[in-house]
Amino acid sequence: MDRGTRSELIDRLAAAICAVRAAHPLRVAVDGPPAAGKTTPADELAVVLRARGRHVIRASVDDFLVPRAQRYRRGRYSAEGCYFDAHDRAALCRVLLDPLGPGGHRRFQDSLYDRDTDAPLTPPPTTAPEDAVLRFDGVFLLRPELVDRWDLRIFVSVPLEQTVDRALKRDAAVAGFTTEIERSWRDRYIPSQQLYAATARPADHADFVVHNAEPQQPTWEVRSR
Repeated sequence: MDRGTRSELIDRLAAAICAVRAAHPLRVAVDGPPAAGKTTPADELAVVLRARGRHVIRASVDDFLVPRAQRYRRGRYSAEGCYFDAHDRAALCRVLLDPLGPGGHRRFQDSLYDRDTDAPLTPPPTTAPEDAVLRFDGVFLLRPELVDRWDLRIFVSVPLEQTVDRALKRDAAVAGFTTEIERSWRDRYIPSQQLYAATARPADHADFVVHNAEPQQPTWEVRSR
């Protein structure tokens, strides 16, 4: 187990990515519970990689949600719905992960859904350079349907109860209320993460496990698989 500043962690992750040799763009998953603190370090990682001369593609699993009626068909607070129904994993593989993978043509789309309008998106395909890095963050990225499509896997771990506090601080200031946020976490998001942990064991498939209870002073493990 290593401990350091977040900057030291980002440098360590960037070095690991740059050390991977492949004849196609590298697909890097940054997985973890909602409000675990994935997005900011992932964005910082993109900055460091670009400074090292890599072309970075940024995308998120939230850009591959299914329409609201489908993802809430089991109920607004269903944990099973969150885990099984929320994302279009087949489309994610078809338009992004597989084109960037071994033997892929490198023409990709980085989003298919607009969460604000609950409408599909059809961005024009873009061709990735061969040495590009896809930095993809979100939830449930190391589940069986996706785990083999990543070239480097990062799992950000945090006590689930702490994610409730973070979500309340982050979202309540915008939304102006706390009851629905807390219910969403306790009835939907936390149980769905517990289901994910029990069925997919994501930390066991990660190359790096980042313990992010203290975001400015994280600890991390490098896993051998």
